Amino acid sequence: MTVQCGNRVALVTGGSRGIGAAVARRLAADGIDVAFTYRTAGDSAQSVLADIEAYGRTGLPVRADSADPAAVVGAVEQTVAELGRLDILVNNAGVFAGGPIESVSFDDLDRAVAVNVRGVYLATQAAVRHLGDGGRIVNIGSSFASRVPAPGVSAYAMTKSAVNGLTRALARELGPRGITVNLILPGSTDTDMNPADSAGAYAQRSHIALGRYAAPADVAATVSHLVGDGGRHITGASIAIDGGATA
Repeated sequence: MTVQCGNRVALVTGGSRGIGAAVARRLAADGIDVAFTYRTAGDSAQSVLADIEAYGRTGLPVRADSADPAAVVGAVEQTVAELGRLDILVNNAGVFAGGPIESVSFDDLDRAVAVNVRGVYLATQAAVRHLGDGGRIVNIGSSFASRVPAPGVSAYAMTKSAVNGLTRALARELGPRGITVNLILPGSTDTDMNPADSAGAYAQRSHIALGRYAAPADVAATVSHLVGDGGRHITGASIAIDGGATA
């Protein structure tokens, strides 16, 4: 069911592919104007923009690396400058750093922290200067923040666990201002980062109660609920979309 959200503006970080693209498209279908960031996938960004406009909404692709503090803040300010306001922030941009702890390089660790933690913090810090009563922040984390079923993901799990703590703290801090802050914890989701037909997919499916990967649209549907009327009294929540992998 499409949730009619009125004339509002959202910013989705990492919105050109995978979960971010699905979220951008779903919010546009819900009647929201959508700005979204991308780093290198220019062709994919244009495809998402075309779909947003096909829903009759205004789209704004912003080239910004979430590891760059100035670019993160600039994306928020550009959204407000060009679309007139900001009501919703979806912190989706993320990178994966994997392997045994002794093999993770400093550069890989540094980028994972920069994108998955610092970028989320800075985007939120910039956004709350513009969000009013009824503002919504949705952070896209990972099921690895609550359960780690396999070795080799220490750096990634650490960064996603940090977003869990940030979400809870901000729900308390921003609640008096009428701003909700929630965390979605996707499990194995069919994206470029983790294709459902990859070499490791069979092992991942063995942990999933439903026995299948999620589609990016499954995550987008929950974002839609949280930013719509149905989410007005939900804050500080961590919602798993993992097919029962953490049950």
